[in-house]
Amino acid sequence: MKKNMGRADRLIRLAVAGTLAGLFLGGVLTGTLGVVAIVISGIFIVTSLVSFCPMYSLLGIRTCKS
Repeated sequence: MKKNMGRADRLIRLAVAGTLAGLFLGGVLTGTLGVVAIVISGIFIVTSLVSFCPMYSLLGIRTCKS
């Protein structure tokens, strides 16, 4: 797995994941929408930590410099 995510992309994903998790934990997002938000949040966190996004790989996108 080669890295295909740059620093800015990872930080944005972590911010979005934190926001979604906060909305879920705060009771703003509930039910099915809340579960979807938590799943997306988890995916964003994992892809940010490993610096690899499978969707980027399929689309041929690279946001990292090297």
